[in-house]
Amino acid sequence: MIVAGLTGSIAMGKSETAKMFAARGIPVFDSDAAVHELYARGGAAVEPLRALVPEAVIDEAVDRRRLAALVQADPALLGKIESVVHPLVRDRQTHFLAEAAQQSDIALLDIPLLFETQRERDVDVVIVVSTNPSLQRKRALARPGMSAEKLDFILSRQMPDAEKRARADFVIDTSVSLAETAREVDRVIACMREAGEPRA
Repeated sequence: MIVAGLTGSIAMGKSETAKMFAARGIPVFDSDAAVHELYARGGAAVEPLRALVPEAVIDEAVDRRRLAALVQADPALLGKIESVVHPLVRDRQTHFLAEAAQQSDIALLDIPLLFETQRERDVDVVIVVSTNPSLQRKRALARPGMSAEKLDFILSRQMPDAEKRARADFVIDTSVSLAETAREVDRVIACMREAGEPRA
């Protein structure tokens, strides 16, 4: 089975692109959705994060907005939080891949910080979703709770888009129409099946 990593900076259209892969029968692991589950009431990350940042836990769940505000105020917290959350997400990815191998020749890991966390070595193929900076900023600022200051902070923690594109096996441009993006997804799937090097 070929394990592909899908990544891209904030507001590049990665979630919509992941849906296109899923619609074509490719099993997709959504890392952000996994984090939501880990942060929810009863989630495996709640108690470890309560011990680390108790003010981020409200009604027995991790409040993502409060956690983000705490990290923005104290960036050193980010590494500590990631040391708790990333291993839990990887455990879920391992189970996902074991199941995906039984039903598909390709599996997609949607990992927003794939390069930043050195996860490219865990996949066979890297797919970067990209768009132009003005459209990226417009999309991001349209999100609830987003501000220019918060966006700039997030971008400062992410690898520049140009570097991600340079390191990718495939780049999918989402500044075009959805139909054009879908055709690019089809092309990437065909190329992976033809030339990809599957994991044992």
